[in-house]
Amino acid sequence: MLSFWTHIDKLESYVCRLLLAVFVCLLFVQIMARQIFGFSFTWIEELSIILFVWFAYFGASYAARMAAHNRVTFHLNVMPRRTARIIEAIGDMFWVAFNLTFVWYAIQFLGALRPFFRAQTLGWPMKYVMLVLPIAFTLMTIRILQVNYMKLVMGIDPRDPDKVEVEAAVELAEDEVAHYKKEHPHG
Repeated sequence: MLSFWTHIDKLESYVCRLLLAVFVCLLFVQIMARQIFGFSFTWIEELSIILFVWFAYFGASYAARMAAHNRVTFHLNVMPRRTARIIEAIGDMFWVAFNLTFVWYAIQFLGALRPFFRAQTLGWPMKYVMLVLPIAFTLMTIRILQVNYMKLVMGIDPRDPDKVEVEAAVELAEDEVAHYKKEHPHG
């Protein structure tokens, strides 16, 4: 059974799955309503856009946890691993500084929004729609610090999920070739 902290570690993944499922279902309902019944729900499109934006920001936080954000690393590959980790951590501190600055200004912006700024069809106050900005950038900052702690203190190197998938595919292909050669020694 997964522990509480394991679930917290996967929080963004769970939120992204939920948001994706909801906005895909909403869009499916919208398409069916248009194609079969000849009408549409005006609020579905706006809600789907809001959910997609929230999905993108929580996905960015999840990518930070997975250490999967794009970065230039060719120069780090020629350095000793410890030195490369330190240089990555210094770069990440600039990222953290940007995020914290962004959170500060996002909170200031949300505080300055007047109640009459509302989503057009849903009528929701925009401050609640845009609340994703400080939430996601705070989570992303926490994840960046978590990954650097894992790398520098615990010695755990989170692997890029894309690289892991490619390596697994190559390994599978090599196994298939070896199995084929074993089955067909002369062919």
